[in-house]
Amino acid sequence: MSIVSNISPLAPKNFPIMHSISGVRFATANAGIKSGDSEDATLILLEPETVIAGLFTSSMMRSAPVIDCQNKIGINVENTGAAIIVNSGNANAFTGRQGELAVREIIAELSTRVQIPVERIFSSSTGVIGELLEYQKIINVFDYLVDSLHVSKIENAARAIMTTDTFPKGSSVKVSSSGGKITISGIAKGSGMIAPNMGTMLVYIFTDALIDKNDLQSIVSDLNEETFNCITVDSDTSTSDTLLVSATGKSGIQVNKNDLDFREGLRKVMLDLAHQVVCDGEGASKFIEVSVTGAVDRKEAKLHATSIANSPLVKTAVAGEDPNWGRIVMAIGKSGASADRDKLSIRLGDILVAEDGWVSPHYKESDGAAYMKRQRLNLNVDLGIGTGSAKVWTCDLTDRYIEINADYRS
Repeated sequence: MSIVSNISPLAPKNFPIMHSISGVRFATANAGIKSGDSEDATLILLEPETVIAGLFTSSMMRSAPVIDCQNKIGINVENTGAAIIVNSGNANAFTGRQGELAVREIIAELSTRVQIPVERIFSSSTGVIGELLEYQKIINVFDYLVDSLHVSKIENAARAIMTTDTFPKGSSVKVSSSGGKITISGIAKGSGMIAPNMGTMLVYIFTDALIDKNDLQSIVSDLNEETFNCITVDSDTSTSDTLLVSATGKSGIQVNKNDLDFREGLRKVMLDLAHQVVCDGEGASKFIEVSVTGAVDRKEAKLHATSIANSPLVKTAVAGEDPNWGRIVMAIGKSGASADRDKLSIRLGDILVAEDGWVSPHYKESDGAAYMKRQRLNLNVDLGIGTGSAKVWTCDLTDRYIEINADYRS
């Protein structure tokens, strides 16, 4: 599997400053799962009393690590630490009983090394589907990983979990609360096979807030619906999507599911990471926000927005900088949600393109063409039949996407 070297034109200029989280340490190593000398194994160690919330892919072909994590996320084990072990280069998906064996062996060995119960060790794998994971290679670097754990190595972890990603993804904020400052930091990987129906790709977020596990799960589930579940690169849902949010409680600042400041801080990190995944969409050259208002309800608004965002014809028009708004009309018509031709309006940014069942009399094709040359675009639809609204984020579809995925396993 080749790793893409050309950095996305939508990438941030630099990896962000990441605030360290008390109670979380990171280590990375080259286990030889990926070809070349890049690091491909990551260990994250969490101190006792950490609570963990999680969401996972809805794919019926879930990987062995995902199934194992799902079985553990609701288990209560008191007064123990926790660990997350991640490998890139191999998804350990559609690998039958051997895939399940690989997960058990990795976790059992790590449990012995770090003295943490197997119920508190979560694993993730990302990469090629259908190839057996050489799990002994991961076990062989456990000593190095354990010996090199450090609170400052979160950027190393962001790089080690990459596959076709062209840049590491991180986000970090400090949240003011009545008790003081709470810190939230997270990393993600994702570039292709992105149409989450739950979490996304691989995402690991950490906070020093003190919060009940059920409250944390409730917040994460809510925020996921307006962040990771509102992005798409290619309409394909991965077998490996995993979102884990860990709260160490080390700040001593208590929050709950109704704490608006904490929720907003976590939302910012989740949305930032979600947008970075879109910006690193395989072959992407443009970032697109699709906004739908005036729908019957939010569910129908999202159906319309997703239909537009997933349309190859819309995405290729954007890639070609063609203001072909008829493709947006097409995507609305096929979405399965309610629409009225004579009530909807379409805008490219602030440019009114269509209304009252036809092209706007004030629209100029040259204005649309000039707008489409921008790197970040807003496609806005008002259906005019209700109060529902939704936003979905995507990228364009270029020939580079084909090149990357036609060559993925070679």
